[in-house]
Amino acid sequence: MAESSRWSRVVIAGVITGAVLVAFDRGGENDAPVRSAVVPSRIDIPSLGIKAPLMKLGVVDGEVELPPYEEPDVAGWVKDSAVPGDEGSAVILGHVDTKTAPAVFYKLKTMREGQAIKVVRSDGKVAQYRVDSIEQVDKDEFPADRVYLENGLRLITCGGRFDWDKNEYDDNVIVYATLVKPAAPEA
Repeated sequence: MAESSRWSRVVIAGVITGAVLVAFDRGGENDAPVRSAVVPSRIDIPSLGIKAPLMKLGVVDGEVELPPYEEPDVAGWVKDSAVPGDEGSAVILGHVDTKTAPAVFYKLKTMREGQAIKVVRSDGKVAQYRVDSIEQVDKDEFPADRVYLENGLRLITCGGRFDWDKNEYDDNVIVYATLVKPAAPEA
């Protein structure tokens, strides 16, 4: 995935929208719950042969961090989204490629409805999801509400045509998945 400040702006807009709505729903900053210390540590997608470590991604200078290009086999969990296995929208980002090779989510666009995704958490539990749908959307039409406000796991990477003038892909590939097995100890 090429560096894309426009993509980052779209993602951060969704994170902010989701965070604002959650804050309003919970009654304000004084009533906000303490966030869990549990974090996702690995994503497994058996059908694609992926077992990738997860890093936390935050927001820096108004833009969502991306996993480092120097670590193409690492994906990142947006720490302001839900912890996979918990209620809410859990968002994981990964690069499709680097300047020289495929990256962790290179095959993401080949996922199919019904395939399994597992997320291993730092508490030793595993949340299992089933793919509901995959879509490729123009970055200017990014479905922020669907990505950040609906329950489930969202995997996001770049896709479509690479615009050499802008040095970025035109589209995003988004996988939507539903929790089918609540977080339970890894077998």
